[in-house]
Amino acid sequence: MTSAQPTPTDFYLERLALQTQDRKERYKLLVGDLDQHDIASLHAALGGDNETDSEGNKDPAALSVGRRLALAYAEPPLAPPDVLSTDTSGITRLRTAPPMQRTPLAPQQWSTNPFVNMGRRFKRWANGDFRRRKRESPSASWKWVATRRRWILLVLIFGQSIIAANQMRTVLPGQGMQWLEITILSLFVLLFAWVSAGFWTALMGFFQLLRSHDRYAIDSEVGDEPIVAEARTALLVPICNEDVARVFAGVRATLESLRSTGNDRHFDIFILSDTSDPDIAIQETYAWLVMCRDLGAFGQVFYRRRQRRVKRKSGNLDDFCRRWGARYRYMVVLDADSVMSGQCLTRLVQMMEVHTRVGIIQTAPRASGRLNLYARMQQFATRVYGPLFTAGLHFWQLGESHYWGHNAIIRLAPFMQHCILAPLPGKGSMSGEILSHDFVEAALMRRAGWGVWIAYQLEGSYEEMPPNLLDELNRDRRWCHGNLMNFRLFFSQGIHPVHRAVFLTGLMSYLSAPLWCLFLVLSTALLAVHTFSTPDYFPEPGMLFPVWPQWNPTLAVGLFGVTALLLFLPKLLSVLLVWIKGSRHFGGPLKVLASMVLESLFSMLLAPVRMLFHTRFVLTSLMGWAVQWRSPSRENSDTTWGDAIRTHWSQTLLGAVWATGVYVMEPTFLWWLSPIVVALMLSIPVSALSSRVSLGRFCFQKRLFRIPEETQPPRVLRRMVNLLTRMNTAMSAPSFAQVVVDPVPNALATALGTSRHNDVEPIRQRRDERVARAVAEGPAGMNSRERLDFLDDPVMMSQLHYRVWVDSRAHHSWFDLGLPGRESKYLPTFS
Repeated sequence: MTSAQPTPTDFYLERLALQTQDRKERYKLLVGDLDQHDIASLHAALGGDNETDSEGNKDPAALSVGRRLALAYAEPPLAPPDVLSTDTSGITRLRTAPPMQRTPLAPQQWSTNPFVNMGRRFKRWANGDFRRRKRESPSASWKWVATRRRWILLVLIFGQSIIAANQMRTVLPGQGMQWLEITILSLFVLLFAWVSAGFWTALMGFFQLLRSHDRYAIDSEVGDEPIVAEARTALLVPICNEDVARVFAGVRATLESLRSTGNDRHFDIFILSDTSDPDIAIQETYAWLVMCRDLGAFGQVFYRRRQRRVKRKSGNLDDFCRRWGARYRYMVVLDADSVMSGQCLTRLVQMMEVHTRVGIIQTAPRASGRLNLYARMQQFATRVYGPLFTAGLHFWQLGESHYWGHNAIIRLAPFMQHCILAPLPGKGSMSGEILSHDFVEAALMRRAGWGVWIAYQLEGSYEEMPPNLLDELNRDRRWCHGNLMNFRLFFSQGIHPVHRAVFLTGLMSYLSAPLWCLFLVLSTALLAVHTFSTPDYFPEPGMLFPVWPQWNPTLAVGLFGVTALLLFLPKLLSVLLVWIKGSRHFGGPLKVLASMVLESLFSMLLAPVRMLFHTRFVLTSLMGWAVQWRSPSRENSDTTWGDAIRTHWSQTLLGAVWATGVYVMEPTFLWWLSPIVVALMLSIPVSALSSRVSLGRFCFQKRLFRIPEETQPPRVLRRMVNLLTRMNTAMSAPSFAQVVVDPVPNALATALGTSRHNDVEPIRQRRDERVARAVAEGPAGMNSRERLDFLDDPVMMSQLHYRVWVDSRAHHSWFDLGLPGRESKYLPTFS
């Protein structure tokens, strides 16, 4: 006597029982009296609706969504009743975001033509309605102080550059009188002024940090005042195809740190996703659920994934402001790799509450968390040298400072009124959506009369660096294009002169590379001209005495020494400051000095490589070549030798050809050019070896490139690392095929769907067509956009689930990939 052939309902109940939490409920599923006539009847019985007409209902699986979730997550329940409810159609819904409180947002069109702006000002003046723009600030005296300091800075920069230019003129063989020498001299003055600006910024930062008190610091008048209930703050975490474990480990560590302060009731967290990979999107929802269940954070931590992704990160922020900005007084923008302590966040809100005319307060994030040798050297550089430059920026800028796009608090009302970005007018690569939005938002905030400050001494703000040179260059290409676009706003109407200077410095950060490259090329060309041509001793007709070419190596050495001093003195001052403040957490006085020397040598090797890459980035951006905005790597990844060769072979070849040509023309000149050509020829091994985690660990053991965040990590960073380790080993989210086929993951995906449209005939027909095609073609026949549409639409998701189980023509890969074994995808816990 043979046993009866198992039916689809038997398989379905067995799979559902495998994921049922309660043993008694599991037994009822396997041997109970549920209606198993067909899958539709089974879903109706699970949903408690035994009267459902299985022929007339096109979405039977929707009836059982709530019951499937209740079986899998009985104790504790999946979510509170106000979060896990039903929509107007009766389908179970898991709310991931609060109710909307819409605010209309309208960007102001740009006026970038300086002549048009001048005409408008004259017209207003002629009509008698010309009004001076008010500039309010938290302090009555800081504006006059800032103006005086900036005039001093300009005098220092241009005075120093003029003296250096005169010295450079005497170094040139023709005393700067030939057209080639005039071009070289002009480039030298511009680049020397750029170096000089950095030097004076670092020097004033050094003296600023030596002082025990800064009366103009944004936190100088702030105590430990309690935060009022109305001062609600939203922490925004815009993400796009990021490492999910790293993002949520950082968010969770930040929330736990906030709770330790007792002020977490004033803060909500929004994960704002632009993810385009469906599997990553599923991981994000699972990670959000795990965190909310572990910490009881439903109603405090929210998740939204946009279906219409426009304007990248700034568009994501606009979307939040439009939907929920009116519910909050402040927002703190975090990056995917950001971590902030509860004390830091509390302090930022207290500063905003005291200084009611401040629009943005930017913290100075400290880099940590990387193990690669390259990243550890960059972490050391930003931790040791960075404070000087940040304090120097504060000294010169005060309330008209930078905003770097993350780890900063923003007053929402003026941001929504004045800082929504319109696209740049025109056509081509330098028009359209603004890419580097942070500098522009700071300029608009200041134009509206709100201060922008740097809290350069505030601790508890952290970020991560790119793990290797290739990832850094990939990031720099995006930043280069964004800063070139921003310079179009230099002449925009109403922009404060300091923020015009910020646009200029953003441009020079990358334009300096092609200028240096042109300077070196013209210097080599000048050498070739004097090597292969006969000198013209009588350049002017009728001259009685010849003009002899002159070369003064003593002046050349002196000028080179002054330039080197401007570049390296800030590093020496940084080490001196570490010695004064205490160097134990940096590895000790000798180790920090040795680390500075090694990092300086490494920077010299990288400078020519970066110069060539940045030159290429500038040229390709101006020519309109497309830039791919991919999320940076969040892993400690090594650069393979193959990647290094493919990336740097052209620089290696250029260095060899350049060195050979100079040696043929003038062997002694090769000594001056050797730092450039040798660095280019070594670019492949330097790029590959510097990315090694093993070398980074070796240096850590030798106490080289140590930073306090490694020697004595803050509690919030220790918690983040611990959570990341556990999440990488225990976190497991289903694939797209599994959320289609598997009963419980499908119920969860259906409940999370947000596209809950009215049941009208055109939408119904479109859904039927897409579901039928997906059933027949299988997962491989669906692209990422189509999979995301199914994840967004609960009706299509439940219909696809039902059709895959009942349709004999369903593609076999649905079950091959959707039910890979007896494993079940429970939500883990990390409490």
